[in-house]
Amino acid sequence: MDALPDRVVLDEVQRVPALFTSLKAAIDRDRTPGRFLLTGSANVLLVPRLADSLAGRMETIRLHPLSQAELAGISDPARTFLARLVAGILPASTGDRLAEALAARVAAGGFPAALARSTGRRRAAWYRDYVDTIVQRDVRDLSRIRSLDVLPRLLAVAASQTSRLLNVTDLAGPFQLTQPTIRDYVTLLERVFLLDEIPPWHSNRLSRLVKAARLHMGDTGLACALLGVDAEALWADRPLYGQMLETFVVQELRRLASGYEDPVAFHHLRDRDGTEVDVVLEVGGRRIVGVEVKAAASVRTSDFAGLRKLRDAAGERFVAGVVLYDGEATHPFGDALWAVPIRCLWEPS
Repeated sequence: MDALPDRVVLDEVQRVPALFTSLKAAIDRDRTPGRFLLTGSANVLLVPRLADSLAGRMETIRLHPLSQAELAGISDPARTFLARLVAGILPASTGDRLAEALAARVAAGGFPAALARSTGRRRAAWYRDYVDTIVQRDVRDLSRIRSLDVLPRLLAVAASQTSRLLNVTDLAGPFQLTQPTIRDYVTLLERVFLLDEIPPWHSNRLSRLVKAARLHMGDTGLACALLGVDAEALWADRPLYGQMLETFVVQELRRLASGYEDPVAFHHLRDRDGTEVDVVLEVGGRRIVGVEVKAAASVRTSDFAGLRKLRDAAGERFVAGVVLYDGEATHPFGDALWAVPIRCLWEPS
């Protein structure tokens, strides 16, 4: 370590877990922040042979794919849709609906290397190769499993069920593997950032809540590539488009939250009567924001049923509830409730 420059980037550190003992000694000799930038495509803290966690010596930051706001040139966290939403300041936006152009954004995803490809076919090929590489290399570092060939197929099944409640029975259906094994594989895919689970939100003021997590793919471009669906086919398949659009919004909010000043915890809400809120954001442990996603070009009062229930349960902690839809303008729908065009996720304020 002494022979390294003052500042150094060490890539794919999860592949050399013994390195962390040397890093700990070097950091203890010199506590200057920023000397080592450690990168990797898996959660290094979950590597089973990790020599030392560097507790108190390391800050962990998840680097997400590009957000639509970043692609639009918005880099200031204070100007993002999330910052305005948490402040209860909704944009008075007007404009044309996006229609097929929105489906194209969903199908493209946010990985820079994929977006650099000139055609949708080449982009999809990059995503498939990326999955194969992650499975063959990084999953081996996390767990010595025998059935590596199952993981890409399991990920494709998960892509077809994105934005739905996690159901291990359904995921296990196509495979001759036990449900506990499939559950372990889902966890592995989370650890390499290909899947996300959103836990349920709870309140003492609500009863009959569903306690299952909601499953989301880490990127909709990757999900569409695994399913062999391009933008045109996605637009034509309305049920699948609705699922992908919800995951698209969830991941956009995650990417915006990664640069927000306060920690943002992601949840969902659903009761046994089917009333739900797609995303419940708990900001700084105090403020509550609800987001519902609709692929339609219009919004009805009934679309706010879950948000009204969340508002009543959260009480004074509730800041705002929005239905993001593919429409033309922002409209109020009662106390702290709005319908907001989905393009506001990336349009400048």
